[in-house]
Amino acid sequence: MVLFLLFIILTGRMIQLTLFDHTFLEKQGNARALRVVSLPAYRGMITDRNGEPLAVSVPVKSIWINPKNFSINSQHVKELLTLLNENKKTLKHEIDKHNQKEFLYLKRNLSPDIANKILALKIKGVHAVDGYQRYYPQANIIAPVIGFTNIDDQGQEGMELLYNQWLNGTPGKELVVKDLYGHVVAIKGDVRSAKPGKNITLSIDSRSQYQAYRQLKKAVELRQAKSASMVVLDVKTGEVLVMANYPSYNPNSHDKKSTANYRNRAVTDVFEPGSTIKTFAVINALDSGKYQPNSIINTSPGWMYLDGKRVHDEINNGKIDITTILQRSSNMGVTKLTLSLPPDSLWQLLRKMGFGQRTDSAFPGESDGELPYLNPWPKITLATMSFGYGLSVTTLQLAGAYATIANNGIKLPITLLKNPQSQSHSGKQLIQPRVAHEILDMLQSVVTKNGTGRLAKIPGYKVSGKTGTVRIVGSHGYEKNHHNAIFVGMVPESNPRFVAAIIVRDPTKGSYYGGSVAAPIFSTVMAKILRDYNIAPDNINISNG
Repeated sequence: MVLFLLFIILTGRMIQLTLFDHTFLEKQGNARALRVVSLPAYRGMITDRNGEPLAVSVPVKSIWINPKNFSINSQHVKELLTLLNENKKTLKHEIDKHNQKEFLYLKRNLSPDIANKILALKIKGVHAVDGYQRYYPQANIIAPVIGFTNIDDQGQEGMELLYNQWLNGTPGKELVVKDLYGHVVAIKGDVRSAKPGKNITLSIDSRSQYQAYRQLKKAVELRQAKSASMVVLDVKTGEVLVMANYPSYNPNSHDKKSTANYRNRAVTDVFEPGSTIKTFAVINALDSGKYQPNSIINTSPGWMYLDGKRVHDEINNGKIDITTILQRSSNMGVTKLTLSLPPDSLWQLLRKMGFGQRTDSAFPGESDGELPYLNPWPKITLATMSFGYGLSVTTLQLAGAYATIANNGIKLPITLLKNPQSQSHSGKQLIQPRVAHEILDMLQSVVTKNGTGRLAKIPGYKVSGKTGTVRIVGSHGYEKNHHNAIFVGMVPESNPRFVAAIIVRDPTKGSYYGGSVAAPIFSTVMAKILRDYNIAPDNINISNG
């Protein structure tokens, strides 16, 4: 009788659970199997102006464990260690160190193939989480500009840092079914879809960037220099087409030892610009209305003393016109011009041209440079400033100032983003158009067989440019055998489209002059850019036959 009653009770309970508590049981089962997991968001892509990828995100998986549930002696742990490329002793040490935690990464950012092989071992307590990892197709060629992300896919340097919020997406959530091992066996659907980050298109041209990087590398190795940088601007839009540095680093490497090479030297590292500033000393003179390109300046005897210090040329150039002052890069010539004008007039011009302040690029870590203002102005200070000592600039600042000359005296904002439209009407007129044209003509004489920049010549094109060879300041003043080699050029002279500024820092083998070290880089790189952009040669003759 008792057994019969127990049978009736159990049968009734089974009927109740089956017919009436189905929802309850389903909830209990789901509580053990259904989980809400995070969906990683795709980080926006960075491309060059032509759509070439510079930074993309690829799917990865990270393997993690709950140290409380994981046994180092579990079956298949040997295979796990092989796939993780770890040894048992190291793994045991990590687990023991974190044995009070419920979450420990064994390996971050593995390829999905490797991670899936690990999950297939079905080791209790071993799990995977999806994510993305950055990949940089151009690697070293543009690394200091693009920068990189950390293991959590957050920008740390360069454009990745500057536009981190723009590139970042919003993670989502999805409902999944997990087995007894905690592995996902089914996806029920999104609770909230992940929102991908926004893409950005840079003004950089990968073709030109590659050529510049290659030539900088060649020059540094040939001349045994410390480093080199090159910036190319489109003078009509203010876009940066090239921003190259050597040495660089590989952002795809997990072991980034060369932290010094993280710097985008084209915007962070400053130097005295030397004779490249003589161009602005001449602009200041022409703009005053007191001088013309053919005005004669007596530079004899080739030297003078100012405030007890000697200013001199390599040779006595005698009486020369202002064009020849630039062609021969005469210190005496620009000194006499500057001393004949209001004391702060050159400083005012240099400040307007963008020296002593950051550009509009907004690049992280960009330097202001230095442009000291004095009152009163010692004559020796005015003299040295006129030939590029006593102030410091970046490669980008120097390129930007010359771009203003090339753009009919109009200064445009500098940008590393591709401009959807020309900025030609958004600039400021800083130099009289007449003076800008005169300077272009005068600087063309620098890139002739008698000029210091003759190695910057490009067949079929007229080049306007200026060389600079600057002694480097050391712990005991200016070093005798250490120099920076500089060249800035504009092409084509008849209707300038591009400006390039190049510096090779401290070349120690062979020549160290800007005209022989930096100018050839301009010639090679800019010849390729002119072809790529189908820029017609100067004074081209078209036959009717």
